Amino acid sequence: MKKAALLGLFALGCMVASGASSAHTRFGVYIGGPLWIPPPVYYPPPVYYSPPVYVERTAPPVYVEQSSAPDNYWYYCQESKGYYPYVQSCPSNWMKVVPNGPGGNQPPPQ
Repeated sequence: MKKAALLGLFALGCMVASGASSAHTRFGVYIGGPLWIPPPVYYPPPVYYSPPVYVERTAPPVYVEQSSAPDNYWYYCQESKGYYPYVQSCPSNWMKVVPNGPGGNQPPPQ
């Protein structure tokens, strides 16, 4: 505000000093600046990249084929003269016995 008042007084002093004492002289104060608006600047849109994907290579899986038929054997102990699971332990080796008959899934009862 002080600057505007000083500028106005300076302009008035210049007019008086130049001899502008005529009745048709006009005095005015111009406050402002040139009406110039810079054109808008267009930038390309930002480009976003997804982060890289790292895949750890491992050994391929190993598949072990299992027998599709169940273990259809009975186990017989000669010392105990019995079949597993009726006899839980055998002092010597168990003998594999091929089952026979229609009820071949279970050992014969003791």
